[in-house]
Amino acid sequence: MCKLKPRTKPRGNKMPQQSRTFSDGPINDPFGGRRPTSHEQMTGLPWDASYHNGAAPWDIGEPQPAIVRLASARGFAGAVLDAGCGTGENALHIAYHSASQGLSVLGVDVAETALAIAREKANAKANHDARGIGVEFAAADAFELQRLGRTFQTVLDCGLFHSFDCNGNGDDNERQRYVASLASVTEHGGTLYVLCFSDDGPETGPHPIRQEELRAAFKPSTGWNVAAIEPDRIQTRFHGHGIPAWLATIKRI
Repeated sequence: MCKLKPRTKPRGNKMPQQSRTFSDGPINDPFGGRRPTSHEQMTGLPWDASYHNGAAPWDIGEPQPAIVRLASARGFAGAVLDAGCGTGENALHIAYHSASQGLSVLGVDVAETALAIAREKANAKANHDARGIGVEFAAADAFELQRLGRTFQTVLDCGLFHSFDCNGNGDDNERQRYVASLASVTEHGGTLYVLCFSDDGPETGPHPIRQEELRAAFKPSTGWNVAAIEPDRIQTRFHGHGIPAWLATIKRI
């Protein structure tokens, strides 16, 4: 999911029934027992609130063009994880476009409302396609992906990395924690794709990332090697031509 900006506080919308989660917490805790991210602390709202009053700014109702191109180029292989899947457009496209490859796709997010929408989309597609596509959605904390108890040959991050703070050390550095979490579930030799806002060009997103920041986060000492960083675009509901982005191809070593 491509995070853009805080949404206004929801008014009166009911929370969906809680589904199976890998980060169980008190039911009346809006953060599900997990530590709120810096963005959630700033807004005072969980990411789930972004989906209470209609589509979130990054929820364009179709897969990101960059992900469509990757799938067409057979860039996804083996077990696939979509970290921060939102309402599932990218995960569903990967699963259905790559059906002949027999991929299994898991989309995870902390937003239960988004996951409920993703499951509805998956069920609707299944009713019109008898191929038995391997896609599922589950709640998970991006900082504790090892709790999934699974590993993946290909991992996708579409708009999640740039929402994390890089200040502080150890547990206070969200990017360091997230990079380590990704490494814990990515098979050695596997591929991670990161599509994030870039600092290149006008009308950049609210969390623009420099190439140097990507290389500093995903370096050999953290278990990664950046194979390529290419300019791209992230589409949103409010930008007709999208927002400048980087598409990074990163290998697990």
